[in-house]
Amino acid sequence: MELKKAQEIVDNWIEEHGVRYFDELTNMAQLTEEVGEVARIIARRYGEQSEKETDKSKDLGEELADVIFVVLCLANQTGVDLQKAFDKKIKIKSERDHHRHQNNPKLK
Repeated sequence: MELKKAQEIVDNWIEEHGVRYFDELTNMAQLTEEVGEVARIIARRYGEQSEKETDKSKDLGEELADVIFVVLCLANQTGVDLQKAFDKKIKIKSERDHHRHQNNPKLK
């Protein structure tokens, strides 16, 4: 699915199920909270911290989807075309980082 379509789906969901978008600062706080939930799972499941019994049922994919949802909300309410921005960023990163990563001995 393209990001533009995902932005439309979120906008339609807000219109149908939500009253309105939370303001940008609230969504930024929400994004921080969701990223924290992802970090908790990663730290405990893949890092050196032990995983609590209550955390074992947490779904990493669902938490990542929460992050994407809030990012799409922020893009919609601030007028950002994420597809255009993402395509531009991939082009920049491809040109800027190709040789740097290819020549990085730490990645071999």
